[in-house]
Amino acid sequence: MVNSHRKLIFHIYIGFYCSAITLPKIYICSEFSTPFINQFSKDPEAFPVTTNGEPFPWRDLRLPHTAIPLHYDLLVHPNLTSLDFAASEKIEILVREATQFIILHSKDLEIMNATLHSEEDLRYKKPGKKLKVLSYPAHEQIALLVPEELIADVRYYVAINFQAKLADGFEGFYKSTYRAFAGETRTIAVTDFQPTEARMAFPCFDEPLFKANFTIKIRRESRHIALSNMPKVRTIELKEGLLEDQFEATVKMSTYLVAYIVCDFNSVSGTTSSGVKVSIYASPEKWSQTHYALDTSLKLLDFYENYFHISYPLPKLDLVAIPDFGPGAMENWGLITYRETSLLFDPKASSASDKLWVTEVIAHELAHQWFGNLVTMEWWNDIWLNEGFATYMELISINATYPELQFDDYFLNVCFEAIAKDALNSSRPISNPAETPTEVQEMFDVVSYNKGACILNMLKDFLTDEKFQEGITHYLRKFSYRNAKNDDLWGSLSNSCLEGDFISGGFCSSNSKMTSNTLSFLKENVEINEMMNTWTLQKGIPLVVVKQEGCSLRLHQELFLKGVFREDPEWGTLQERYLWQIPLTYSTSSSNMIHRHVLKSKTDTLELPEKTSWLKFNVDSNGYYIVHYEGHGWDHLITQLNQNHTLLRPKDRVGLIHDAFQLVSAGRLTLDKALDLTRYLQHETSSPALLKGLEHLELLYHMMDRRNISDVTENLKHYILRYFKAMIDKQSWSDEGSIFDRLLRSALLKLACDLNHPPCIQKAAELFSRWMESSGKLNIPADVLKIVYSVGAQTTGGWNYLLEQYGLSMSGAEKNKILYALSTSKHQEKLVKLIKLGMEGKVIKTQDFASLLHAIARNPKGQHLAWNFVRENWTHLLKKFDLGSFAMRVIISGTTSHFSSKDELQEVKLFFESLKAQGSHLDIFQIVLETITNNIKWLEKNLNALKTWLLVNV
Repeated sequence: MVNSHRKLIFHIYIGFYCSAITLPKIYICSEFSTPFINQFSKDPEAFPVTTNGEPFPWRDLRLPHTAIPLHYDLLVHPNLTSLDFAASEKIEILVREATQFIILHSKDLEIMNATLHSEEDLRYKKPGKKLKVLSYPAHEQIALLVPEELIADVRYYVAINFQAKLADGFEGFYKSTYRAFAGETRTIAVTDFQPTEARMAFPCFDEPLFKANFTIKIRRESRHIALSNMPKVRTIELKEGLLEDQFEATVKMSTYLVAYIVCDFNSVSGTTSSGVKVSIYASPEKWSQTHYALDTSLKLLDFYENYFHISYPLPKLDLVAIPDFGPGAMENWGLITYRETSLLFDPKASSASDKLWVTEVIAHELAHQWFGNLVTMEWWNDIWLNEGFATYMELISINATYPELQFDDYFLNVCFEAIAKDALNSSRPISNPAETPTEVQEMFDVVSYNKGACILNMLKDFLTDEKFQEGITHYLRKFSYRNAKNDDLWGSLSNSCLEGDFISGGFCSSNSKMTSNTLSFLKENVEINEMMNTWTLQKGIPLVVVKQEGCSLRLHQELFLKGVFREDPEWGTLQERYLWQIPLTYSTSSSNMIHRHVLKSKTDTLELPEKTSWLKFNVDSNGYYIVHYEGHGWDHLITQLNQNHTLLRPKDRVGLIHDAFQLVSAGRLTLDKALDLTRYLQHETSSPALLKGLEHLELLYHMMDRRNISDVTENLKHYILRYFKAMIDKQSWSDEGSIFDRLLRSALLKLACDLNHPPCIQKAAELFSRWMESSGKLNIPADVLKIVYSVGAQTTGGWNYLLEQYGLSMSGAEKNKILYALSTSKHQEKLVKLIKLGMEGKVIKTQDFASLLHAIARNPKGQHLAWNFVRENWTHLLKKFDLGSFAMRVIISGTTSHFSSKDELQEVKLFFESLKAQGSHLDIFQIVLETITNNIKWLEKNLNALKTWLLVNV
């Protein structure tokens, strides 16, 4: 799954389950097995109570393993007029231990009846035995009570009839709507089950370890089509004009990967070199926007088959653009579902950034067909094995298939985003306990996705491309159609090399069989499992402190924490538990050679072969660590950047800018030193480095602007416009150039117009006027479209026209740009109107509401408006979004994490405390409080330094 946190509409965390309530007097059902009755009599309060007051025979959130599913036969009939569905299923189960009850997951389903059949019943067509059904909603479980004990190692068949409403949100089996050309609203039915929502569509063993095969049948009207994981085998005509589509049985897979859709979409199709049929589906009005996705999917699927040396195991792959969708996309095996903006590409309105995003999401979801679908993590605590790998494979696949997108430069930001969270004390380990559906949902975050990908990239750099590729192919083959955990991956990536197998740089190049968990590296023994556990089982990111003394390098590692300074009393305590095995790389002024060393201890010493004027650790930012150069280390690097920055690699220049500003936030580097480093940028020609420098200057500007520190805001504005004027003025208002040239153009012109640079405002206003005069038909270059709309939105006439065009547009890419522009208005009544439209969910879809609130909160005129709305409408928001959903986490963090005053901190703290008192708790609460605290500390420590630096440099 792709979380849209990786691309909100403006580039920017499943419900609360109460504890079981036990009643003092409970009627004991005679159908329970004797062991359960005896156990219940001894400890009645240990067992939960069902909806009818009877005891529920299972107390854990996780299902028992007394019975496992082998095959589901599922028949579903959704009614798109009455917006409900009727369904039936037959589950073939294997009993592992004798039992008198079967526990399944079920949520918001009305169970009509349940029957148990033995193999003999089916053979002789006997009616089977009726099962009593008990429900325990707090754990989203039902118990099927059998009259006679089920025998171990015997197969049984459970038949259940059930019905439910199509869900209103984005989980389970839910309804989605879109507007046709003629203006009428059309409805489709679609599933989204990850992580724990298959139970909303059919009773099941809804945990990833319970893999099974699924045979699915869908009933529909003739005006619709039905899609599922597998190809359709046949269509049968039923009474009253109904049709029943029957699909091939699936391969063995987890319940969260099951998918089916009833819609009236059109498609475009192609075939891979290995014969897999790939189809892209979208509403008829958006069919013309599907072609880029088809070309990309065909190319990427071919790449993955060749890279993994494992064929895609299904005969077809459908990718479907869903009008209402919670995450960015979902990797259902053979039927991948996407937000429209994550799959469709509109040549007239999709920018370079949009193209990068669509390519990235397709690459991510196709990688999941192996990582996640073929091999699945045992439990959600290791969801990073799915998401971290899929995010990492974006880098490998796009570099190979679309080198012009320069994705390896873009990947730096993937790691920088992870560091931003991981540098907080409220971060968590990659592999982390998660039991409740809310806790599981919270695992889908930047740590699982981005940090997971970055430590894999670091390991690949350590092992070499070849050995890493061999290792993951071994992993995929060994655990195909099974489940895996952390140690299984490290075992597959380990090998044993002889001394003669080394090539320059200390790499093992042996093709010998993987025989142990020890990798010989630079004649050191490195246990892969031991090394990588330091990255997955403890939170945080290491800071490597380097001090050069002649030809000696003194190394020291510690936990890097933003907002916690060495002089703080808690600093020493926080450092005690942390130690990483860090595969270091470094280069020097004397040589282009990449030197390598594994830092296993708190301190170490390296000897250089000769004196050097500067050195740079973490070559190309492939390592997941921050580097601080003590003594004159930073001064030497700044001098080199000013004299000839090209002697440092382009990615190293990006890394230096990033690390410098991170170190300021931890009190290890002064702000003036970090700002001095950026002054070389007037000579910089690498777009990624320029973008990184601009990003930090822009962050400073917006922080000052939101706090209304007007003198610093004005001085920063003048400095940026003067310093980057030549670069801004030479930008064309076009879509020309390389991908990063285009990204830089968009960033420079957006910043210039945000700072009210007259030539920028004038040009954007002129284009907007011409666009309005053409009734929206003028084609404005997509890379500057958001900028033009934002300037146009500052007048009442322009804002109203944009809102009108938003309702009419058939392009998701264009709608995102319009919505961003509308959110930049300086008039609060217009921002209030946007919030109202977002809550209604008609003109502005509910799926876009979290991002809209986030954008309004970034607007200085809207920051307290958005925050007050959240506080006053919390109950209403919970009716739209589950507590642990990504949308709610974005709403919470997006409306608060930019605050930087003690009064705001106290407001947020009191609000979170009131939610906890009501029983609502999320990890994001502590993350937000720590972030605001750090913002306050940053201003206290650096505001005067910023003022002084600007007075000298403006």
